[in-house]
Amino acid sequence: MSSSILHIDLAGNELVADGVEAPNTFNIPRNRWHMAFITIYTQRAFLSLLANSKSNKTKLVSCFPSTNNGFEIDENSLTELVKDKNLDRLKDFDGIDGLSTFLKTDVKLGIHGDNKDDIALRRAVFGSNTYKKPPAKSFFHFVWEPFADPTILVLIGCAALSLGFGIREHGLSQGWYEGGSICVAVFLVIAISAASNYRQSKEFDKLSEASENIQIDVVRGGREQKLSVFEIVVGDVVCLKIGDQVPADGLFIEGHSLLVDEASLTGESDHVEIDSTKNPFLFSGTKVVDGFARMLVSSVGENTNWGEMMSSVRSHNDEQTPLQRRLKKLTPLLGVIGLAVAFLVLVILLLYYFTGKTKDELGKPEFNGSKTKIDELVNAILRIVATAVLILVIAMPEGVPLAVTLTLAHSMKKMIADHALVRKLSACETMGSVTTICTDKTGTLTLNQMKVTKFWLGQESMADDQGSYSSMAANVLDLIREGVGLNTTASVYKPISGFEFEFSGSPTEKAILSWGVKKLNMDMEVLKQSCVIQHVEAFNSEKKRSGILMRRKIDNTLNVHCKGAAEMILAICTSSYNSSGFVQDLDGDERIKFEQIIQGMAASGLRCIAFAHKQVHERENYDEKNENKRLKAESMTLLGIAGLKDPCRPGVRKAVEDCQHAKVKVKMITGDNIFTAKAVATECGILRPDQEMLGEAVVLGAEFRNYTPEEKMKRVDSICVMARSSPFDKLLMVQCLKQKGHVVAVTGDGTNDAPAIKEANIGLSLGIQGTEVAKESSDIVILDDNFATLATVLWWGRCVYNNVQKFIQFQLTINIATLVINLVAAVVAGQVPLTAAQLLWVNLIMDTMAALALATDKPTKELMEKPPVGLTEPVITKTMWRNILAQAFYQIAVVLVLQFKGESIFGVNEKVNDTLIFNTFVLCQVFNEFNSRKIEKKNVLEGFHRNKLFLGIIAITIFLQVMMVEILNRFANTERLNWGQWVACIGIAAISWIICLVAKCIPFPVKNCS
Repeated sequence: MSSSILHIDLAGNELVADGVEAPNTFNIPRNRWHMAFITIYTQRAFLSLLANSKSNKTKLVSCFPSTNNGFEIDENSLTELVKDKNLDRLKDFDGIDGLSTFLKTDVKLGIHGDNKDDIALRRAVFGSNTYKKPPAKSFFHFVWEPFADPTILVLIGCAALSLGFGIREHGLSQGWYEGGSICVAVFLVIAISAASNYRQSKEFDKLSEASENIQIDVVRGGREQKLSVFEIVVGDVVCLKIGDQVPADGLFIEGHSLLVDEASLTGESDHVEIDSTKNPFLFSGTKVVDGFARMLVSSVGENTNWGEMMSSVRSHNDEQTPLQRRLKKLTPLLGVIGLAVAFLVLVILLLYYFTGKTKDELGKPEFNGSKTKIDELVNAILRIVATAVLILVIAMPEGVPLAVTLTLAHSMKKMIADHALVRKLSACETMGSVTTICTDKTGTLTLNQMKVTKFWLGQESMADDQGSYSSMAANVLDLIREGVGLNTTASVYKPISGFEFEFSGSPTEKAILSWGVKKLNMDMEVLKQSCVIQHVEAFNSEKKRSGILMRRKIDNTLNVHCKGAAEMILAICTSSYNSSGFVQDLDGDERIKFEQIIQGMAASGLRCIAFAHKQVHERENYDEKNENKRLKAESMTLLGIAGLKDPCRPGVRKAVEDCQHAKVKVKMITGDNIFTAKAVATECGILRPDQEMLGEAVVLGAEFRNYTPEEKMKRVDSICVMARSSPFDKLLMVQCLKQKGHVVAVTGDGTNDAPAIKEANIGLSLGIQGTEVAKESSDIVILDDNFATLATVLWWGRCVYNNVQKFIQFQLTINIATLVINLVAAVVAGQVPLTAAQLLWVNLIMDTMAALALATDKPTKELMEKPPVGLTEPVITKTMWRNILAQAFYQIAVVLVLQFKGESIFGVNEKVNDTLIFNTFVLCQVFNEFNSRKIEKKNVLEGFHRNKLFLGIIAITIFLQVMMVEILNRFANTERLNWGQWVACIGIAAISWIICLVAKCIPFPVKNCS
């Protein structure tokens, strides 16, 4: 008895080692000789099998159980298959069906969505759909960052030398105070700033990850569902449509007219056709520009070409906003002024010291020529140098970038809670300057919850019940079912255990399909099996219709079905069906009647979708002159007109009114019928009845397109509604508005909207119905597709700008006051009123802590009562300069009076007077933080209790100031104050509120300075 050694290849074919027989030795005792005999014959059989497999060009697969965790194919084989576009290799797997078997998935039903263990196993074996990110900036990165600043290094060097000489001169117990206090203060400034920057960095990383987390249509367990792109695994069946970005490498399963833009990978602009025979390979990162399809995921994450590229090029986003770039110009100016003042103070203090005019605590000259000890000399010089350096540090507006970053991060985080995802930092501030908003209708102004509420067959309106539809002629009903069920990108799923159908797709497609299934008793499975789809033309916003070419199996006839905007379909029809099933010619009178029906439905706010049919011959399948094989959509028969109701969103009218109240014009640009557009625009408050009567406020896209350049520029401001517009019309509108000086925000959802979104100052895409191409082109994604969210973004945009202005006003007040006080005091008295540690404390207050307090203020109603701020207008307005100078002069006067007359006024010694100066100056900043909250309004206390962070910062500042004065005396070089002195300091500082009120009563032009 002989036995042949068999193996199975990947396609399931048997490979037999012909001519090689193993002797029947299995009953003989297993000794070494028999084992050796079997081994030799097995080896010969394997070599023979290998030779046969090579000659037959078949692939050997081990007969032993798979070691790839149950999958009969490994990650590398899958990756190379798609990357190399190896059709022969795909045939070895027996095509897509064979490959899906090896991946334990189903091309129709997908993987089992409820089996979490299976999904986890696929991630473990084939990887996850994520890319390698550069390491996040650590906390120590932000700690180390300040050491690149020469002024900080000089300050630390002075502190270290002062510490060393102080200990040498006065001993460890007394000598560390001055140098140590500077070191501790520098440490606090660096630590708090680093903590704040690190926190903001983490926030931006989270927001960046959120912007990358796109939603993909995936079939799992037979159900089409939306999943995060990061959840995609090998074996998933993904549904692709126009505008989608391919989420992973994979293979084409089924679909029609699929064209893909591979420019992101190859750099070539030509679109690539994908089909099941010649080119079934799809690559991650490419974009679908036409058609639709299902794909089988074969590689994810870093195993894709896109993943490899993204892993190598991704880096931290160091984008600077226009506001940050404008504010950066402040730094050199203030730096030069600060350097000049610091240098003057340094020279003056050194002159005073070396001429013996500075006194020690005993009233003796600090410098006595050769009698002065080296330690004392060096320590005094270091103290003077440290003071001059600190004046320079305070003069530099280093808190401004922090304030901008803080307010951007805070606003972006809050906007996510308000359903807006900011993709570009600059959008936050630019949104505050918007003067015109061009918005879509469907889904933005309306709920996007469509329902077929009316259907016209011929001249007869069908009642909205099943009985009415069942009375229709059978031939017409069958044609309508074909037009609804086959010419669609939506799908229907009925759970085994459930009774309700689940529909997926665009809102319009879902509404029509739901109507077909529930009202027309349409059976999708029977319908699909009854014909073969030969060609599909997907809907796009230019031709405003979709079409299919299908062959019926029962009679082998070819039929074209079209569906789209009612007047567009009516234009390609020469006949129509009546309710009895007979065809009638569409002559002039009949056509006018249908046009009136469409206008009547549209005027009541219905979206009109028409269906048409035509039986064609073999040679007239396509327009032969057209290389893109477009269907011949002409001489068709009108089947019927459906009216879809899409109610306006609650709160949209108020949001539109808020924008108009904020001097922002709202224009509706829609592809819908002009009558539908008028009805919705009037309901939303975009169009007033008196404007509609004038006729200039409403225009068709084609009309606007055909205007002369002069007519466009003349009428663009008065247009409120543009109907039946194409993406090109929207782009044209944006360009005209920008030429007129408007700052334009545009919403868009389709791939063709990308040019207008990019052209606008602010591009906004829709998160639910928007394509990935539109989202990638946009600056902000409106996650709930709601216009009210857009109005909220406008509110936050103004808040960002306003919060930065608040901080600048606060910081410049301290900058001016500190520079003038130190310069005057140095010239007149030969000493500055604040020590190095005290100056560092003031720097901490005005940079990090003030930025936290002022940059996180919530938006107020008065922001929407003012006109937009122009992009070219100065950040520091005349109103701000008035407030800055009023407060700075008051603080200068108070400190200088205390410096020269404080001892006699309060009857205290020099040390206590210095403490009074320090305490009063710091408390002035606390009260001025309240003043800075309201740049124009007189009531600076309004709403302050709503900002918990502001109150917390104020409380911490006051607490630490009390600690500095009452407990950390040696560290801060202060003396304890009694209750009367504290009351005096608080009273003097509180007068800044009165100064603020008086200053704001001064008549002042509102317009910004040029």
